[in-house]
Amino acid sequence: MHSKILLVDDREDSLFSMETILEPDGYQFVKASSGRQALKILLNEHDFALILMDVKMPNLNGFETAELIYERDKLRHIPIIFITANNYGEENVFKGYRTGAVDYIYKPVNPALLRAKVGVFVDLYRKNHQLLVQEQKLKAINRSLEMEINERRASEEMVTQLNQQLMQNIHLLETANRELDRFAFMASHDLQEPLRKIRTFGDLLGMKFKDQLDSEAKTYISRIQNAAERMQTLIKDILAFSRVSDEKENFVRSDLNQIIQEVLVDLDSTVQEKQAVINVEVFPQIDVNPGLIRPLFFNLIGNALKYSRKDVLPVIYIRNIQAGAPKQATVAEIGYCRITIEDNGIGFDQVYAEQVFDMFRRLHVNKDYEGTGIGLALCKKIVEKHHGFISAESTPNVGSVFTVTLPVEQKPQTMMMR
Repeated sequence: MHSKILLVDDREDSLFSMETILEPDGYQFVKASSGRQALKILLNEHDFALILMDVKMPNLNGFETAELIYERDKLRHIPIIFITANNYGEENVFKGYRTGAVDYIYKPVNPALLRAKVGVFVDLYRKNHQLLVQEQKLKAINRSLEMEINERRASEEMVTQLNQQLMQNIHLLETANRELDRFAFMASHDLQEPLRKIRTFGDLLGMKFKDQLDSEAKTYISRIQNAAERMQTLIKDILAFSRVSDEKENFVRSDLNQIIQEVLVDLDSTVQEKQAVINVEVFPQIDVNPGLIRPLFFNLIGNALKYSRKDVLPVIYIRNIQAGAPKQATVAEIGYCRITIEDNGIGFDQVYAEQVFDMFRRLHVNKDYEGTGIGLALCKKIVEKHHGFISAESTPNVGSVFTVTLPVEQKPQTMMMR
């Protein structure tokens, strides 16, 4: 897939320089020598991954051209990086971001920096394109399923076919998640900077002009800030997920009782608020990575508290069930510790018992249950990192039981000196 980049500069030598720097990466270039020419090109072509545009140009400067570009819905998805020889003050920098720009690069252009930044946004474009295609496929499947249900003509053959398509989609999502795992850290890290600027300038706008803004404008600013906050939470969870993959298998003999108690202390305010009753059995010492096991229990116990039923006090049992090695184990002599976390919450249909561990899978999208859909995927990744297994059993409006099976002892080469 050769990504297209629109280069806009009134100087031929600048266009040639940018093309020469980026050419080894295999991009397809379209060049414009003015803002007007760029607009004419964009009337017919919308599939650009990125626009690199000089700020200082005759007739239409870069800011004015960007405003005209983003007036069209079909072009709003294209990120713009301004190329400038001037170090603009904060007001002009804000003006650039307000027009829709995602970044600045100052002349003389640093080739390595230019290639790195362009690479990030081109990768984002490719991922977004893949997700959009997948979204359209899923929407088409959902529309087809709705029609069949409404018309009561669904046959067993059609249901089987739709299930096969669903499994194929799950496989595609799992593949995308693996790619996201590798891509997440760099992308999320680079996304945080423009997100911080959105929140910072949103705060500045709200505070500096609060007496001049009407209630509608204040509502818009509040929505911007809420959306930015949700995105920041999502980025934080994605980074946490990606770090688990990079975490080395350093295990120490640890007291699970102490770790669980530390998690319960962190969750104490929620426990008190919901008047929850938590019963904890005694656990053995096993070989774990404490830095990973804490978020495992934090997410599982936190979910049991979060997804409680209204007007029903949460009751949670954290049990220790000693068991021999399961069938999946390759060495029968290795003992396993089985931990169950049982609640009396809202539960879910058992058909989703495996899908709940997928990335971004949320069975309850009600505003009462906020989240990013990464918590249980993180739990599964942590358990697999410990060469263990995790499963779920649930009944709607009765509760759920999450079972974590971990080796009591890890292989000697993965152990860390205490």
